Amino acid sequence: MLHYALIFLVIALVAGVLGFTGIAGAASQIAWILFVVFLILAVISFFRGRRPPA
Repeated sequence: MLHYALIFLVIALVAGVLGFTGIAGAASQIAWILFVVFLILAVISFFRGRRPPA
């Protein structure tokens, strides 16, 4: 998921440089959402993996 967030970030940067502000804004929002979802899932998996074995 972090991979896709970085891809959308690169798309947003390239679109911004080329002047496509609408596409750049949408891509940056998608990248931000994917990054936040990645962080939430990473924290959840971090805490789930620290339980002692049953």
